[in-house]
Amino acid sequence: MGFWLPLLLILASGYGIQAQVSTNVSIIVKGTAAVAETNDHFVCATIDWWPPEKCNYNQCPWGQSSILNLDINHPFLAEAIQAFNTLRIRVGGSLQDQVVYGVRDLGSQCLPFKKMVGGLFGFSKGCLSMDRWDEINAFFNKTGAIVTFGINALSGRHHVRNHIWAGDWNSSNARDFVEYTISKGYKVDSWEFGNELSGRGIGARVEAEQYGKDLVHFKAILDELSEKSQTRSLLLAPGGFFDKQWYSKLLRISGSGVVNAMTHHIYNLGPGTDPHLTRKILDPQYLNRISDTYKDLEHTIESQGPWASAWVGEAGGVPNNGGHLVSNTFINSFWYLDQLGMASKYKTKAYCRQTLIGGHYGLLDSDTFIPNPDYYSALLFHRLMGKKVLSVDFNGSPHLRAYAHCRKQKEGVALLLINLSNNTEFKIMVKNEINVNLNAGVHNDKGYSFTDGLKWAVSWIGTASDGAQKREEYHLTTESGNLQSKTMLLNGTPLELTENGGIPPLTPSLVPVSSPIFIAPLSIAFIVLPNFEAQACV
Repeated sequence: MGFWLPLLLILASGYGIQAQVSTNVSIIVKGTAAVAETNDHFVCATIDWWPPEKCNYNQCPWGQSSILNLDINHPFLAEAIQAFNTLRIRVGGSLQDQVVYGVRDLGSQCLPFKKMVGGLFGFSKGCLSMDRWDEINAFFNKTGAIVTFGINALSGRHHVRNHIWAGDWNSSNARDFVEYTISKGYKVDSWEFGNELSGRGIGARVEAEQYGKDLVHFKAILDELSEKSQTRSLLLAPGGFFDKQWYSKLLRISGSGVVNAMTHHIYNLGPGTDPHLTRKILDPQYLNRISDTYKDLEHTIESQGPWASAWVGEAGGVPNNGGHLVSNTFINSFWYLDQLGMASKYKTKAYCRQTLIGGHYGLLDSDTFIPNPDYYSALLFHRLMGKKVLSVDFNGSPHLRAYAHCRKQKEGVALLLINLSNNTEFKIMVKNEINVNLNAGVHNDKGYSFTDGLKWAVSWIGTASDGAQKREEYHLTTESGNLQSKTMLLNGTPLELTENGGIPPLTPSLVPVSSPIFIAPLSIAFIVLPNFEAQACV
């Protein structure tokens, strides 16, 4: 499909919604300077510890997806990870602070988690055997995964009252585990200290002063052991929900250069039983609320710990397994891709999706290992959106979300456009800031008042031969107009595994670069402008 008009007709008919309103929008990409920069492995996914007995809302969707029992030999799993070339995988979750490592001198049997009355989250402690750790690392090495591993930060502490745990961290088991890992030559890019023990905590909490002292202790262990290794791992903390006072104190107590990244979790959609989940996902005002968390963490790091960066260590939108027929369907990509775009604007270096596999929010189905729609959304973002983030101004409806990055590893700019409206088609002209005179009235992506009266004549700034050039368009829609379908369409074609279980090619439509961009109602598009003049991207 070489032109946009037939593509639009196919999308409209395939989607089952005819646009009732068509609105012109001018988008100005400000390519003079980047406003933020992610790292090379921004898109990340988690593997958790939950056993099959983990249930919420009378649903038990984890199956055999724990790091302890996941079938790492399943061909679909390796294919899904290798499609990213290098995918960051964070091993961690609620039960990580009850994990013991089956190294020498353990002093007890190495047993898996089991249900236990009175146990944290209703489970006993569980053990990671070194045989299993060896198998996992062989798998990570085979697939090229970049590994972040969450360490038990409750070891040695005692329960005082309510959720509060006190006492010094007992590092002996963790030290032996890290030493074993280094001795085997296993590559762990980063170690994360604890999971959801910060602020008010989830299940358990540790005061920031004690946590900071223990971080310094763990950093000293990593520094000592890394002398035997050719690489140095990063140290991340605290892997919890952002609490400004707690995070600030942790940075002050631990001091300069100890923690490399402050990790926080995002579950902003509410419980899986909420009947309004789909409405929230399509409500631009609701989606905007979480931006305050990103801003506050950005400012906290700048003022209290400028040596550190911000990471989203875990994000599933809906806590406790995700939302059945929401988190694993097309509609969730509106939330997920908006999150990736928003987080990157606020200097977030990595964004770890809960989960790669497990629960309803898995990128892969827990039983079949077949990709859910968000898998393809993650893969496209990873392949197209580069590290440098550009500012975007536009004069459109709040139901149009727009994000811009330098194109990944190539010249040009990549746009992510999200249409949350169920009855408005957006006809978009993309403009370069260097040839636009700004007056008053254009909507800015951070809420400021900018210009109106933009001239449609200047839609592309490039060379004299641009008329013959093409842009790449990747339009994502749902099957038969069903937002809660598990099938995603790319330019009208269902995304399905190949006969050999491989990830299908993600082939764009090529469209004349000077023509308008059409975004159908309730659809998402990645647009690649191959020769857009952006000084920040040179």
